[in-house]
Amino acid sequence: MNLIQTTMPMAACNVAALGTIAYAIGESPIGKILAARSQIGVCAILIGSDADTLEQDLANRFPGKILAKDEAALRDDLAAIARFIEMPGVGFDLPLDLRHGTPFQQRVWEALRGIPCGATITYTALARHIGQPNGARAVATACAANAIALGIPCHRVARADGTLSGYRWGVERKRALIDKEATI
Repeated sequence: MNLIQTTMPMAACNVAALGTIAYAIGESPIGKILAARSQIGVCAILIGSDADTLEQDLANRFPGKILAKDEAALRDDLAAIARFIEMPGVGFDLPLDLRHGTPFQQRVWEALRGIPCGATITYTALARHIGQPNGARAVATACAANAIALGIPCHRVARADGTLSGYRWGVERKRALIDKEATI
């Protein structure tokens, strides 16, 4: 059972002992952004149009965790994310918590983090890169499971023919991110 706590500031609870995840929601040119942080680092960046839907997605991804809305604690993270969306050339420099995936997903996510801003790769090429030449579908599934949009840039992956396909937060957002990165 998830507990979404909105009244207790993060400083009032023992994050490590309680398994608390702090989160906040901000606005960006591509929609609402939910940033969430564990004691290790950013564990989710979710994109959408509706705050309630984003909060429910976060709760579904972290069952059993206490989710504490804490705008003050995440203010800098939200600013860094918005800055990255506007100016992707500045890079994405927030600590990430990648523990919430399978070992295979973590391998894919680490490989995605190595794709330079402004570049794209196909699912097949990414599968080959991680030593799974027949694993394009598994790579696509790992991309879909990514909860850290932008920090793990699954938007940089395209089909073998170069067309854009399935992005957890909408193909139109994927295109906007790729187009913005292409201008740097």
